[in-house]
Amino acid sequence: MRRHKVSYLLLLMVVVFSVLFLIYGLKPTSYHYALSKRIPKLIAIALTGSGVAVSSVIFQTVTNNRILTPSVLGLDSLYNLFQTLIIFVFGSVNVALIGSNLNFLIAGGLMILFSLLLFQFVFRRENTNLFFLLMVGMILGTLFSSLSSFMQMVMDPNEFLIVQNKIFASFNNIQSELLSISLVTMGVTLIWVLKDVKTLDVLALGKEQAINLGINYDRVVLKMLTAVAILVSISTALVGPITFLGILVTNLAYQLVKDYRHQLIIPTAILISLLALIGGQFLVEQVFRFSTTVGVIINFVGGIYFIYLLLKEERL
Repeated sequence: MRRHKVSYLLLLMVVVFSVLFLIYGLKPTSYHYALSKRIPKLIAIALTGSGVAVSSVIFQTVTNNRILTPSVLGLDSLYNLFQTLIIFVFGSVNVALIGSNLNFLIAGGLMILFSLLLFQFVFRRENTNLFFLLMVGMILGTLFSSLSSFMQMVMDPNEFLIVQNKIFASFNNIQSELLSISLVTMGVTLIWVLKDVKTLDVLALGKEQAINLGINYDRVVLKMLTAVAILVSISTALVGPITFLGILVTNLAYQLVKDYRHQLIIPTAILISLLALIGGQFLVEQVFRFSTTVGVIINFVGGIYFIYLLLKEERL
């Protein structure tokens, strides 16, 4: 009963904050224009929040580690490298002519392709070890980050500012055309992976126990990681990387629900994610007056929470 009360309370808070986000500060003379900007942002928040929450819960279950997020696979670093590289090579003017839609398709497709190649490389080995996958992902992520930093150091300062705007998550310039593509892709992926949500309960027991209970471990893990890669890639290509959001929402979900069942954990994590993003975007617009981005706020709060988790684990 307590678990349901927590879910209902979170749902009520999400609805209240969503309505507040839409109507706060509206004026009779300009409410049409304001709503035309805020509604796409709210849809993008719903897509991004759901994608990050579900992918983080699945990834932590597969790796059996509460302080890891899919960013260790190097997808965020690859996105930053791509955004830096195209401006470094072609210049900001030519990149602007390409348009946001093509940028989204190339960036998202590149991250998905990189993930699939990485998984194919790891899972073709006998006795697949997920820690080997994480190690390869972290090494490649470090390489991508180093290349990005090098190009940012030598590029024109004005173009560096444009790169900075692209590599921090922001809902301020959402293209309505991209929402349809994201909605369909993420919707199909969520249906594909969540129909086996009870399998995640078994995976949480560990590899040996899951195999003993009849799970085709490699096939299931590959499916789950592929879904994680798609969700993270689409979310990142749509608004930019939000590194610490996954750690924040998944651990809060486990603390609030206090249950192992993913059919309870995942909806709670989604609601917490939506609440964090809506609240963060509201602060960006109404308090900070667009002087920062929601990604900076989330990463600041999430970073502090991550340090708390590390200290907590050390005490245990």
